[in-house]
Amino acid sequence: MAVSKPQDIRNIIFLGHGGSGKTTFGEAMLFATKVTTRLGSVNDGTGVLDFTDIEKERKHSVDPSMAHVEHDGKLINFIDAPGYPDFIGGAIGAMNGADAAVVFVSAPAGIEVNTRKLFKAAQDAKMPVALMIGKIDAENVDLERLMGNITEAFGQACKPAVLPAGGGKSIVDCMASEKGDSDLGGVADAHTKLVEGVVEADEKLMEAYLGGETISAEKLTEAFSKAMIAGTLVPVFFSAAKSAVGVKEFMDFASKYFPSPLDVPARIVKDGTKPDSQPAAFACDPAKPFVGLAFKITADPFVGKLAWVRILQGTVLPETQFVLRDEKKGGKVGHLFKVQGKDTLEIKQAIAGDMIALAKIDDIHSGDVLHTEAKPMFASVLPTPHPMYSLAVTPKARGDEQKISEALSRLAEEDPTFIMARDSQTSETVISGIGDLHLRIMLTKMRQRFDLDVETKPPKIPYRETITAKADGHYRHKKQTGGAGQFGEVYLRVEPMERGAGYEFVDELFGESIPRQYLPAIEKGITDIRQAGAIAGYPLQDIRVAITDGKHHPVDSKEVAFRTAGKYAFLDAVEKARPVILEPVVLMEITVPANYMGDIASDLSGRRGRILGQDMLPGNMCVVKAQAPLAEVMQYNSQLRSVTGGQGSYSMELSHYEPVPGNVQAQIVAAHQKAREEDKDK
Repeated sequence: MAVSKPQDIRNIIFLGHGGSGKTTFGEAMLFATKVTTRLGSVNDGTGVLDFTDIEKERKHSVDPSMAHVEHDGKLINFIDAPGYPDFIGGAIGAMNGADAAVVFVSAPAGIEVNTRKLFKAAQDAKMPVALMIGKIDAENVDLERLMGNITEAFGQACKPAVLPAGGGKSIVDCMASEKGDSDLGGVADAHTKLVEGVVEADEKLMEAYLGGETISAEKLTEAFSKAMIAGTLVPVFFSAAKSAVGVKEFMDFASKYFPSPLDVPARIVKDGTKPDSQPAAFACDPAKPFVGLAFKITADPFVGKLAWVRILQGTVLPETQFVLRDEKKGGKVGHLFKVQGKDTLEIKQAIAGDMIALAKIDDIHSGDVLHTEAKPMFASVLPTPHPMYSLAVTPKARGDEQKISEALSRLAEEDPTFIMARDSQTSETVISGIGDLHLRIMLTKMRQRFDLDVETKPPKIPYRETITAKADGHYRHKKQTGGAGQFGEVYLRVEPMERGAGYEFVDELFGESIPRQYLPAIEKGITDIRQAGAIAGYPLQDIRVAITDGKHHPVDSKEVAFRTAGKYAFLDAVEKARPVILEPVVLMEITVPANYMGDIASDLSGRRGRILGQDMLPGNMCVVKAQAPLAEVMQYNSQLRSVTGGQGSYSMELSHYEPVPGNVQAQIVAAHQKAREEDKDK
């Protein structure tokens, strides 16, 4: 469908916990609009949306997939987002391209962990939100109780837009119908509540309604999207996708009532590439210069690298020129596509408000702004959880190190919550993600796409070393082996600095006891120890070093001599300054059902954790805020899953470094000495 007006476009993302029915509903939409000739099945691997080998094998979504249908004169673009907590980064990243979110709730399973998280993420992004209660034809479903739970968890704005009838075999439109019965009671009451939610966002309509006036269907239609945008209405839908129940009714509502790209607030794009730049003025107008937001990078087995782009302004043609970020040199669109699950359909043009894909453009990254005007532009994209679950990887085949690094970098381009880094301190390649499942899937992708295998193990904890007292150090380096000798003598003082202050090198020499030309060499010697560690092999920080005195020889003094003298004088001082090992401490937020709060507090106490506070959430959930050493909670996701039966979730970020207890320090030092002895024996 070649749309000519942004108001004829609907951009929707399907969110919800894994197994809630998002993908099946999307397949039902494709089948109902005759895009496909049969209803695709997740379990059989015959769907359009879950098309990768990994998704077919695991029978659930791993990455976002995009498709579109035509209905009632409207183009409905929809993104099917993955639902398991480990893949929440892909879901949030894809939200940058959509105008409204439909959060799915499985009728038999109820409100699950990721349902809450994704509903909140959509509201935090100020997106209009709707709810879809799916699988209403399942056995032992209590829809009345579920609606009560939904209202308690997500607020009074949640009102049925449709209602199931005939035991879940048909759907009643609560906007169009003012009478009749349903499986959840009278339609008249639901109609009244729905209208009240609509008019609440419009002051004039509210006054008229309270004054007893009958609000016309035309005015209600205009106000519906405003109510969704304002958050006064969260329409609730019901469906049984495999039986096609509720599918057409949802598309009818989306076409008629959901906000178009013209209705929603414009994306924040700024003149300049810095976050504090001033917002740029642009409009969802096909006649204006092209501005687009790349919100997802993916790999197509036939086309190659694809950038999903939301067109914020203008019209895109194959000959459209654009620049990225603050670059002077631009590129040409070339080929533009509409994505239909696993297929890419080449098109001749697309207008403001649409979602397209661009191919063979290596310089585009997720979050980039593409624009035709020669001025820098920056876009604020939705924040994703910081990856805290890590594994160290080593190649199974010798010589694959560079290939693995390149493959992991390619995968990191596609997933904002997957990070690959080389830890210079531990000399390990470390990959980080949301959880164990996330990383296992990424390594499976690497094996399937790049034919590369790795071995994994928990990464080393990035400890640090510091001192707790002031101390003096001295070393004389004298070497005479015939001919020119080496001589350098250094006196210095070390003292602790505030935590996080880093390192300071101070010259307190009096006169020319050491020529200033040798100070850089002395500092290099000090840096050798600072980087390699003094007691356990970890970098030294928060330390001030003052060079106080020394001696030199007019012939034998050289840089190498003073580097050696500085190194051992520093080591001498540190050993006297009561050195300690610092460990990273993380700030944690753990969300669990309230009845598990005591178990979580007890478990954290056993991990040297400190409870900072507890907050209750709707739906009998609570958030426990705590601090704990990273060494104790690095594999916390498996423990939390075990304690809560999979109902808990958590996030953590680095808080600060603090000294480890004495017994722990003794263990770390002993392990370092043992490893050093083993290296000597090799």
